[in-house]
Amino acid sequence: MSRIERETKETTITLDVRVGDGPIQVATGDTFLDHMLTTLARYAGLQLSVTATGDLRHHLVEDTAIVLGLALSNEIPPNIERYGWALVPMDEALVQAAVDVGGRAFYVGRIPSALYQHFLQSFATNLGATLHLKVIRGRDRHHAIEAAIKATGLALRQALQDGDRVFSTKGSVDVQVDTPES
Repeated sequence: MSRIERETKETTITLDVRVGDGPIQVATGDTFLDHMLTTLARYAGLQLSVTATGDLRHHLVEDTAIVLGLALSNEIPPNIERYGWALVPMDEALVQAAVDVGGRAFYVGRIPSALYQHFLQSFATNLGATLHLKVIRGRDRHHAIEAAIKATGLALRQALQDGDRVFSTKGSVDVQVDTPES
């Protein structure tokens, strides 16, 4: 289980995450963010516990995505499938997601919410994942956003499945980071 506690002038976040189905507890004070975090965890097959507060909705959503990405990056074992993709219909909305959790941070896609587009970009960047999203159709913003979160979750579930080898021609990448003592 990876735990991150992050506090700034704008937000206070405590988050625990583990790869594998399990309990999901989310309390951010933002009902839609709670719904999207719960949905992402359920579809990705994650155990997740989040408590967060923020001064502005934008800061709360962005910082929670950053912390979730960082925490989940600590949980990725070397032997995984690495790639995942999904196509999710939700009423009139249809969204496609493809992810590579191989350590290259990149996001491309447009969803009908600048805030949740930023959420997904911040999440992917801090996870060290490549995430491509495409809203194929959808008139209702809520449906398109939720389908994007579900597609991302399903793609992550597939990518994070146990694999029988390191799925890269480079082999396992070992990075050592020295942090100066305070």
